[in-house]
Amino acid sequence: MARTSDRVIIAVDPAKRIHAVNVVDATSQVVVRRTFANTAEGFKELLAFGRQWRNREWAVEGCRGTGKNLAQRLVVQGESVIDVPSKRSSLVRAFAGESGRKTDDVDAYAVALAAWHSPNLERVTADDHTETLRLLTHRRKELVSLRTQAVGRLHRELLILLAGGAKRSLRASKAKQLLASVRPRDEVGKVRKQLALDQLADLVVLDKKIKDINRQIAAAVKKVDTTLPEIFGVGPIVTAMVLAEVRNVARFRNADHFASYNATAPSLWGSGGDATPCVNLRGNRQLNSAVHIVAIAQMRHPGPGRDYYLRKLAAGKTKRAAIRCLKRRISDVIYRHLVADAGRAAVSPGGQLGATLQSSAADRIPMIDTSEQPQPGLNPNATPELLSAS
Repeated sequence: MARTSDRVIIAVDPAKRIHAVNVVDATSQVVVRRTFANTAEGFKELLAFGRQWRNREWAVEGCRGTGKNLAQRLVVQGESVIDVPSKRSSLVRAFAGESGRKTDDVDAYAVALAAWHSPNLERVTADDHTETLRLLTHRRKELVSLRTQAVGRLHRELLILLAGGAKRSLRASKAKQLLASVRPRDEVGKVRKQLALDQLADLVVLDKKIKDINRQIAAAVKKVDTTLPEIFGVGPIVTAMVLAEVRNVARFRNADHFASYNATAPSLWGSGGDATPCVNLRGNRQLNSAVHIVAIAQMRHPGPGRDYYLRKLAAGKTKRAAIRCLKRRISDVIYRHLVADAGRAAVSPGGQLGATLQSSAADRIPMIDTSEQPQPGLNPNATPELLSAS
């Protein structure tokens, strides 16, 4: 095969067993097609194959999902890798005139076209401390979800065993007390109580796991040089969620771009006329959830955040709309802190996870003064019930 210095994109459609590869040049012509096994030996063959082109760049679909393993192995080997979201490549495939065909080869070519014609795609970097935070926060989210399910099952049984059931906010200690007061005489009642006790045991285990993961997150956050905890309502959990999802603030052009990414900025919807603003139901929902937790904390306690919320209510906004306005302002505050952290890291060793400062409009962002410290008794991480975004 003739080697060339012309730039090529080595596009990979990763799968569990094989990787489909298309090498595509600047004219969108396929230079060569190959398939490699998703094994250690297959990776060596793929790497040797790609290094035939001196001026190369890898484009891997789904580098935070199916393609993560391959992308990270390439980065460790010193290769330049672009992350092509599956949504982007699927849109390219839909408009490529392939008559609805979907094969590994078609997918790989769509990845290549997306990489060639999308200048703002994210470049993959080696996993760092942000990946640790992401793993811990996602595990915590899973545990909180399991706890919610366990509490729901306990409520279901207690509603039958006790007249009126239990209060909505049910803790393991209260459930144990209520079950101790139940002494069924019939066979069905005894079985139901035993099953409820089993579910209570599950709840105790989940509470312990959540407490342990909270300690791990707090310890991981202490290793990061960040000013996010200075914001009222931001504790270790929210800090970890924000840093894990943002990773590098330099990838956001300005505060508006950041707000669009975390879905606190409204989106536009319309056809055949002027588009109208509407609630943004897309964006990064994990990051939106973190901003929502901070908004609830600020709304419930005296301070600039609550004052702003009350002003929006007085102006005729509904409660939900007022919270959305507050979330948008908090997003600006978080962005300013992230930019400041990146600037400090750029002039000193260490710092915030290798973030790179870029020019931004942060100095022009209207900002609520949120530098006050949480009052005694305030849980800045909120409760599991607040983990769902508005």
